[in-house]
Amino acid sequence: MGGLFGVFSNTDCVEDLFYGTDYHSHLGTKRGGLAVKNSGGFQRFIKDISTSQFRSKFDRDIKKMHGNKGIGVISDYEDQPLIISSHLGTFAISTVGKINNIEELANEALENGTHFSEMHGSEINPTEMVATIISQENTFERGIQKVQNMVDGSCTLLILKDEGIYAARDKYGRTPLVIGEKPGSYAVAMESCAFPNLGFEITKYMGPGEIIYIDNNGIEQLVPPGDRLQICSFLWVYYGYPASNYEGINVEAVRYRCGECLRKNDDLDIDLIAGIPDSGTAHGLGYANEAKIPYARPFVKYTPTWPRSFMPQEQEIRDTVAKMKLIPIKELIADKRLLFCEDSIVRGTQLIRQVERLFESGAKEVHMRPACPPLVYGCKFLNFSRSRSELDLAGRWAIKELIGQDLEDPKEYTDPESDKYKAMVNVIREKLHLTTLKYQRLENLVRAIGLPKEKLCTYCWDGKE
Repeated sequence: MGGLFGVFSNTDCVEDLFYGTDYHSHLGTKRGGLAVKNSGGFQRFIKDISTSQFRSKFDRDIKKMHGNKGIGVISDYEDQPLIISSHLGTFAISTVGKINNIEELANEALENGTHFSEMHGSEINPTEMVATIISQENTFERGIQKVQNMVDGSCTLLILKDEGIYAARDKYGRTPLVIGEKPGSYAVAMESCAFPNLGFEITKYMGPGEIIYIDNNGIEQLVPPGDRLQICSFLWVYYGYPASNYEGINVEAVRYRCGECLRKNDDLDIDLIAGIPDSGTAHGLGYANEAKIPYARPFVKYTPTWPRSFMPQEQEIRDTVAKMKLIPIKELIADKRLLFCEDSIVRGTQLIRQVERLFESGAKEVHMRPACPPLVYGCKFLNFSRSRSELDLAGRWAIKELIGQDLEDPKEYTDPESDKYKAMVNVIREKLHLTTLKYQRLENLVRAIGLPKEKLCTYCWDGKE
């Protein structure tokens, strides 16, 4: 998906910028970038983080950087931040989101005489597309609003210019932006977990479509929040970091409530409860606390060298990483009836092997309780999955196995009371070799988050926009 962090300070901001950006490393897979502005101009470094950590790539570069304002980004795909020269002046820009109509926007721009230089593969860099649209207007404020209105998908961004930083949240707030302050400094982040260890206190959750500007005079609201909020529910389920808050609601607390809801709708007699590390852990703890059944770690995660399993681009390598980082403990598995909580089952390819290893280690039963409903729609608004096709999703390949074809709209398989839903889930259960499989109901997930459903994006589960 990607993450953003920016700092404006009365003193040098590079250390805060570096560590603040690093706290977003779990959100992206391919590139990390930093840009600062000082009296000598813009300084920028972009590094490949697909095979190693952001922090290890920048530890030398930050010693060369200095300035009192800067922006950082963890990117899923493209090189960022970009340095742009336009009639608005020179500026650095970073974005997070998904532009479904980028080809249409690019063709229109090319017809008007624009050219594009930043390419990833053979595709136009989405951040350059956003910068191009902004530069068509006579102010940054108007340019950002034009982006928000033209982009089909989502776009949250930071812009660094000579005097300050613009921060703009996606029109419908699908991704978060949070403002933090400490004496002499302001910061803006997608993940509020970046703030505590850097001394920042949360002072504002930006609203959907809101645009602010930070400079020596403080924070100025240029455009107030819109009325419609559609923040991604999957942030609380999986992508978000446990110590972060969105809309004032903590991620870890929501995951405990998810697990609690799972147990309240379950009466299974089991020996141990566990979570698939890491994001399944909190869901499992919530389930165990409600069930009054011991929580254990039949799988432990080896973290010193193995990255997150979704990082590599090739499925075979992702599967190898998933296997190598999880080590089974036979003493906690043999002759046990185990229940695992998982954040979700996106494709199920890695889970198949993990379940097999549990049975190979002597498990009597393996039950799975995902914290969200089955994924049957590919996300239209954020790059939250590496799936290249909706048929990669567990719900969709299960439907195809059932009826021999894919459906343009699988809505009839989203009702947990329907026979079609139950048949779909049973196909997934059999494929994964699980003793039982029971998903979270959507109304219980919404209740665990604590926002009205109309303020949440639940498209990937129910197809409703």
